[in-house]
Amino acid sequence: MSLAGLRIAVIEDNVDLREELLFFLRHRGYSAWGVGSAEAFWKELHRNPVEVVIVDLGLPGEDGFSVIEYLHALGGYGLVILTAQGGERERLRGINLGADLFLVKPINFASFTASLYALCSRLRAGDTNSSDAVFEVQQDKWLLDLEQMRLSGPIGDEVVLSSQELDLLKPLMRSATQIFSREALHDLLFDYAEETDTHRIDVILSRLRAKAKKQGLRLPIRSVFGKGIVFTGKAACF
Repeated sequence: MSLAGLRIAVIEDNVDLREELLFFLRHRGYSAWGVGSAEAFWKELHRNPVEVVIVDLGLPGEDGFSVIEYLHALGGYGLVILTAQGGERERLRGINLGADLFLVKPINFASFTASLYALCSRLRAGDTNSSDAVFEVQQDKWLLDLEQMRLSGPIGDEVVLSSQELDLLKPLMRSATQIFSREALHDLLFDYAEETDTHRIDVILSRLRAKAKKQGLRLPIRSVFGKGIVFTGKAACF
């Protein structure tokens, strides 16, 4: 299906960058509009619905994380973070809140084009993390049911998860094949802790592996020496 006319909103307070993005998107055949703040976005969204939202994190007033979180809760949107805040903790937080893509400024337009096309193709095909779309591909993917707190293997076996196990799996499975440091994962799960104790991540992971093994499942989670943890299988969250 053609992606021409697919509707995109850009929330970026840098006027020059916003106009550059809008020109680029329209030149590619997308229907795009842009605003400089979250407040302006909510007002315009009622008049001009969209399917994809590209949002900067450092907005005046309500920040980009808040926008991502709310739109993800509503469901049905492709969500792209575009920011100069390219640290691992920001990326992990954005993904955990529901972002589909996390892109760092300055924009590499070749990479941006490929990533956006893949996201939009998935949206037009109906794969927007809905349960119906996910179950169509359950034969070859690990599925994370966020509401029921269950992990299903490619052959259908299930593991009931604790809240900490779910919080650990969410970023790993939403960004499968990407490596996350134990420090960043610790900050996400234990943001109230005064000191970082990465051993707590290993304990949660060890218990999760043991629980999965009892169900005949071998989790595709690997430790990469000196870098962190990665989910190496195909994954979907819904």
